[in-house]
Amino acid sequence: MKDKPDTPLRSDAQRNRERILAVATEELTHCANAPLSAIAKKAGVGQGTFYRNFPNREALVLEIYRYGMQQVAQAAPEMLATREPDLALREWMDRLAEFAMTKAGLADAIRLVTSAPGAPEKPRPTPLEDAAELLLRANHEAGTIRPGVTGDDFFLILGGLWVIGPGEDRQPRVTRFLDFVMDALRAGAPDR
Repeated sequence: MKDKPDTPLRSDAQRNRERILAVATEELTHCANAPLSAIAKKAGVGQGTFYRNFPNREALVLEIYRYGMQQVAQAAPEMLATREPDLALREWMDRLAEFAMTKAGLADAIRLVTSAPGAPEKPRPTPLEDAAELLLRANHEAGTIRPGVTGDDFFLILGGLWVIGPGEDRQPRVTRFLDFVMDALRAGAPDR
């Protein structure tokens, strides 16, 4: 009997799915046309398990994007529960940057599956926007960032991530950039 979409997966099925997504992210980042059979083999699952989870390339690529976005979004409330709001925001920006770098590597695969006639649309980044708003609101309430910063402002500033090219110095440049962003958000904060 096939699971309904809203039925939670068994733990072994969930592990298989997550392993497929992890391997597929890596493989499709390196080659947008990586064979699905190679992804299944590297993930250690059979073809039946693979296609039960992802009936086609489009479903796989869009789920990688959606899954990554959801993982980053879900980290926001978890970080707020265990860290001061400004530290949670800064750490979350690192997670977001990591997702952005992976997404940049998957850009060709995403473009391939969403550009064909009748292809599904790329998922909207709403979970990320909601997570950013949560973090910004917590920081506003704590007085740790300047008043009036909106989610739109935040993502406009973070657009600079996409200017940083690939290379060995990418991670130090991303870290430096995000530190600058955090310093800018803190400037003029009531608590500073």
